[in-house]
Amino acid sequence: MCDYEKEINPISITCENLKAFLLEKNRRYGNSALKPLKVFSKIEPDNSICIRIDDKLSRIQNSKELRKNDIADLTGYLILLCTQKGWTNYEDLID
Repeated sequence: MCDYEKEINPISITCENLKAFLLEKNRRYGNSALKPLKVFSKIEPDNSICIRIDDKLSRIQNSKELRKNDIADLTGYLILLCTQKGWTNYEDLID
């Protein structure tokens, strides 16, 4: 195994586990981020996700320690925002 493959394996593992985390949360709680009920709030899903991101960043900033849960939630919200915007391919960003 080359050095590149050794480096990429932990990235693959992390991404696969985050994928499983997000899919399980969607299974348990519904697709509330991308398809909110809009009972109280009438804002669009991408704005709603941005509010969640801001809220999570505020919690991280005001916390004494960085927690795994905060990073997983923040990463999940960013992935959901990309999904909402249709940003599913990133080949154009590779230099």
